[in-house]
Amino acid sequence: MTVTVWREKSQSVKSDRMPKLIPPVLFLLLAALLVNLVLYQYLSDVSVSHGKTNTGLSVCPHGHFRLGTLKNCSPWLSCGAIRGEVHKVKHVGGGAVKRVFLSEWKENKVALSQLTTLELQEDFLHGVQMLKSLQSKYVVKLLGFCEEDFLVLTEYHPFGSLKNLNQVLNLPKYKASNTWHRRFMLAIDYVSIIHYLHNSPLGTFVMCDSSDLDKVLSQYLLTSDFHIVVNDLDALPLVNRSAGELVRCGHQELQGEFVAPEQLWPYGPEVPFEDSLMPSYDEKTDIWKIPDVTDFLLGEAEGSDLVRFHLFDIHVACKKSLAERPSAEKVLDSYRRVLTSLVREMVMPGTRDML
Repeated sequence: MTVTVWREKSQSVKSDRMPKLIPPVLFLLLAALLVNLVLYQYLSDVSVSHGKTNTGLSVCPHGHFRLGTLKNCSPWLSCGAIRGEVHKVKHVGGGAVKRVFLSEWKENKVALSQLTTLELQEDFLHGVQMLKSLQSKYVVKLLGFCEEDFLVLTEYHPFGSLKNLNQVLNLPKYKASNTWHRRFMLAIDYVSIIHYLHNSPLGTFVMCDSSDLDKVLSQYLLTSDFHIVVNDLDALPLVNRSAGELVRCGHQELQGEFVAPEQLWPYGPEVPFEDSLMPSYDEKTDIWKIPDVTDFLLGEAEGSDLVRFHLFDIHVACKKSLAERPSAEKVLDSYRRVLTSLVREMVMPGTRDML
């Protein structure tokens, strides 16, 4: 009789425990599903914003564009259309080669760039040619050009150059976007652009307007949905390895720690600088600068130091000798792996605590 009672109680205890065991198991499955969904969303964002392909910029064919509320694709505007339909509003920026004006075209805000001096027309026209040839989601959208008047029309981005990032994110309206993952996504955008330029349909290009951090940041625009597009392609020489042709950025001596070591005058201060004696180099000069640009993009947002910690090894590799530096593709792959790891870590600790 005693044994029977004990068995009945034992079975009762087991049956009471079963419902308590089910919720944690279900929760674990839901947590795993949530992690996968978050990872999928993050990686989809990376792929869609600046992945390895050029699809997704627009359904318009090359030489055409769609802007604002316009439903149909329009051909790039020619001299006549720019002269008659585009109206300057105000000067908003520029540099040595061109001045940029906020302008209007058919009630759309656009950016009109104008050559500053005829002495730099070669650089200006080279930039126009690069904009025409390299149109993709990585490059600012070209709307038209007039080589006769040295004018080029592009999509207007109100945030301006990437130099304004911290100022924009400090605005009350955008403070919610000032997070480590938003900033890291911008860094991934930046490396994606470098990868595209190093592997473009026309060959391997080097971003030569990059003698210091401010100069680099001024070459890119921050879009209203917090992505990056390259805007200034005036100084974009081509590396032609099959012909043994490397590049030199400009004709003046470069100095400072920001530029890659191979860009510095190698013969010491006792030998006066002479452009013809300066050794050439390749696209790996862009790789050297990636850690410094990413450091700016990450800023001081909460969690940014953890991102820096995870990027330490690849950034050390970027600062190695010319031959030892990784390709832009390897850097980009490393960034994506770090993103995946950080998102997983961001979701999983909470689930472990609740379990």
